[in-house]
Amino acid sequence: MPLLLLIPLALLALVLLWALLLPIGLIQRYRYGKARRRALPWAVHLAAALSLLSLLIFFFSAWLVGHWIDDAPLYAGGGLLAGLLLGALGLALTRFEHEPKGLYYTPNRWLILGLTLIVAARIVYGLWQGAQGWSGHGAWLPRQGSLFAVGGLLLGYYQLYTLGLRRRLRRFALTANA
Repeated sequence: MPLLLLIPLALLALVLLWALLLPIGLIQRYRYGKARRRALPWAVHLAAALSLLSLLIFFFSAWLVGHWIDDAPLYAGGGLLAGLLLGALGLALTRFEHEPKGLYYTPNRWLILGLTLIVAARIVYGLWQGAQGWSGHGAWLPRQGSLFAVGGLLLGYYQLYTLGLRRRLRRFALTANA
């Protein structure tokens, strides 16, 4: 009998550990997001390809979930459009440095902070919706379209930012070889 109690206690411990580590993870994400980095050609090309693959999978899943969640593809498309605009703004606000070792860039800290706060707010909202659904105060599943909007926003931002970084890296390589 006591062994059966270990399973719920282990699950509870995992949930508590997640709740304790989530703020630390968000802070670390912000710290890494605003840090000065070297643009490595292979990493930038890989990131561009994988973010495109992520977008395809994201829209396929939004289309599939659209059968249960009202307007999921519409939210995903709206989030993507906002993310593309934010990615263009992010590129414009990024500080690029041409050095003999390579191209270095520093993303705008306020934009990264805003994106991190959007993710944090969406997590809190999702937890609140889960608590409302758990307590039986109405159906919470049809209101999950904002999850797709935030996902589209982040994927759109990252896709355009990576493509712009790749373009800037090509220009740097051409001027370095000339």
